[in-house]
Amino acid sequence: MKIYKSKFGYGVMGFLTLLFLPILGYMVYKNERLEAILSVAGIHLLVYGFCLYLNFSTEYAITENGILKVKCGFVYNKSFDINKIKSITKSNNLISSPAPSLDRIELTYGKFDLIIISPKDKMEFANDLTKINPKIENKLTEIKTHHNNV
Repeated sequence: MKIYKSKFGYGVMGFLTLLFLPILGYMVYKNERLEAILSVAGIHLLVYGFCLYLNFSTEYAITENGILKVKCGFVYNKSFDINKIKSITKSNNLISSPAPSLDRIELTYGKFDLIIISPKDKMEFANDLTKINPKIENKLTEIKTHHNNV
């Protein structure tokens, strides 16, 4: 079994920081009660901690028998038959998915299904999938080849 860790979601973590720090700063500036400030800070730490947990626990495993296992903490744990994957493309889709990073790829499979993930090494991941299922349309290599020719 080969395991790919997810790319770290710096964008999401930065957004959370930019969301909560000004709120806390404003509360301090307005001399809010200490209990209120600590409550908001506690909520921030819980959300931030949970997002860190998802960042570090998200992984994608390719098994010897042609199964892709996608795990995102205790929140998401599914298996996909690699022989049913049809294509791999770069994605900017912000839909909720087991992809902590905003640098994502989209796998289409079955009739109309898709999953969005964010492995650290997208090219190696895509190549490993196409070794198992050569019928997968790997649009990541097309993009890379196109950029190299320009």
